[in-house]
Amino acid sequence: MKPLVYIETTIPSFFFEVRPEPEMVARRNWTREWWKSYRHLYALVTSEGVIAELEEGDYESSADAVDLLDDVAVLDIPDEIADIVDVYLDNHLMPRERLGDALHLALASYHKCDFLLTWNCRHIANANKFEHIRIINSRMGLFVPALVTPMELCVEDAP
Repeated sequence: MKPLVYIETTIPSFFFEVRPEPEMVARRNWTREWWKSYRHLYALVTSEGVIAELEEGDYESSADAVDLLDDVAVLDIPDEIADIVDVYLDNHLMPRERLGDALHLALASYHKCDFLLTWNCRHIANANKFEHIRIINSRMGLFVPALVTPMELCVEDAP
């Protein structure tokens, strides 16, 4: 069985990134390389939250970003997710003004995704936050996904 990867909003966004700054170009290149060469190694999932964020995006390729997810399974959002998000917010795990971040982590945790794939290194894939996330998820009896960027999921000897 393939490892389960939750595709967060920044992945399709960076796939179509056009900003010329070196950091943006690097993220776009890593995202495209992972999508082209490594995604077949994983079972991909996303959520309506990701699709809604992409559709609300104010950039030229937002429709292309949504289309990139056409063959990616969309997870259901059970009622319990709202309670998990509330616990994250009450414990200052995620910022209140970015409810999507808490939703993405809650869904990846609830659905036992092996990885949450993101370029959000401030609020999600942040080594300084991981222990706090692990503690809060453990208290709730939730799985703790690995919070990674595409760079980290590029396997050296992939077929």
